[in-house]
Amino acid sequence: MIATSIVHGGPGPRFLSEMLYDHLTGKSTADFEARIEDITDDTMRASLLEISSAATLVELHAVIDKHSSLLQMAGCLQYPKVVLDKKIIMKDFMQWFKDGLSTLNMIHALEQHASIFKTFMCSSVEQLTSTILENLFEVQLSEQGTTRRQEETKVLAFWRDYLLDTEGLCSLPPSGIKPRPKLVFQRVSRFPCSRTCANTMEIPLSTTYEEFQKDMDFGIQNSPGFGLY
Repeated sequence: MIATSIVHGGPGPRFLSEMLYDHLTGKSTADFEARIEDITDDTMRASLLEISSAATLVELHAVIDKHSSLLQMAGCLQYPKVVLDKKIIMKDFMQWFKDGLSTLNMIHALEQHASIFKTFMCSSVEQLTSTILENLFEVQLSEQGTTRRQEETKVLAFWRDYLLDTEGLCSLPPSGIKPRPKLVFQRVSRFPCSRTCANTMEIPLSTTYEEFQKDMDFGIQNSPGFGLY
């Protein structure tokens, strides 16, 4: 899923540790042993920690049952005959990451351009901000001095406030967004719409921010595919 997402212009996972990423891309030593702590996804790490902490065979089997869906997805669902064999499950699970990245030859791209993809694969505290998202769009404004330009400038401020209110997207796709998204002002509808082929967002010329926010929320939440046409 990670490989398919990146190849098709989607986001990167951003939950691998740098140590684990270096191992996956062949940058670490041969005797490297991945640790559960190197997985920064909270749910996945917690599941593996439960398995590794099992003290008895009965407890181990119970924990495996609890997390059977995750282990089955990774292809390492098994019930060891001795407690120490839980290490085999851990090892197979870590290997699952690398095997999965061979999809669409993604692992080769990571190995060849490890430094470029690192920020999209590894855990990062950097978040996509409303300012970054705002600068992503090329704003299509009417001629300076016209009444339309004044209306659009006012709504542009609404748009910036709206991005602040809805801030929360983790990151942009590793491949970027091409062509550059455009922000267009429209008078046909009170609700927003998008043209995905041209990467264009059309927003309404509302008179107040409360109206703008309400119509944007309604348009996005109630339009299948967000008004794609």
